[in-house]
Amino acid sequence: MDERGLTWLEHAPKIKLFPVTDARKPYPLSAEEQAILFQELPDHLARMALFKGNSGCREQEVCGLKWDFEIKVPELDTSVFIIPGDRVKNGEERLVVLSRVARSVIESVRGIHPEYVFAHETKGEWKPVGKMNNTAWKAARERAADRWQELKGTPTPEGFRRIGVHDLKHKWGRRLRAAGVSFEDRQDLLGHESGRITTHNSRAELASLIAAAEKVCGTDPHKSPTITWLRRQNT
Repeated sequence: MDERGLTWLEHAPKIKLFPVTDARKPYPLSAEEQAILFQELPDHLARMALFKGNSGCREQEVCGLKWDFEIKVPELDTSVFIIPGDRVKNGEERLVVLSRVARSVIESVRGIHPEYVFAHETKGEWKPVGKMNNTAWKAARERAADRWQELKGTPTPEGFRRIGVHDLKHKWGRRLRAAGVSFEDRQDLLGHESGRITTHNSRAELASLIAAAEKVCGTDPHKSPTITWLRRQNT
């Protein structure tokens, strides 16, 4: 402002942004690569990754998921989570429906922490997980990449060695599309801004979304809804 309270420029200049050319592209994680990665993850991260890969939630939505967000749907013998808009990237309430795989993860952690769905035991105390893409994740993906090279006898794809947490969401989106799930349902399941999801969704709408999520459960190489396969055996 000048001495008369006016701006120095009458109009803000237009600033042309440089194109982003070095952004990391999503890596098409295969089922075999996913199995190798999950075997190397600590149990608490493996549970979170399995849930994320079968719900389409973003990392912070998984880390911040609370039991207060759960709503029972007795008519369908299940429950859903509704994440408040202030905790969602696009500002809209986020409906999370549970396939049998996602539901099995939820049941496996029920009662561990009174407030947060996902927690980690540290020095005898259970605490919420602040982020998934942490040092434990990065160390696990390095071990997984080395394991891949050992099994295949060929160099590990660079994308797999640098696999990110968000790649699990991309993988689920691709699986939904491959299973023939409609674009509209994929939007809703992935939490993309659409304006169709409200707290007043009918039973039929919820049943339709759950059925869509179930379509990709059968395409997973680990068809059992349990998560015992995630745990590494000590040798």
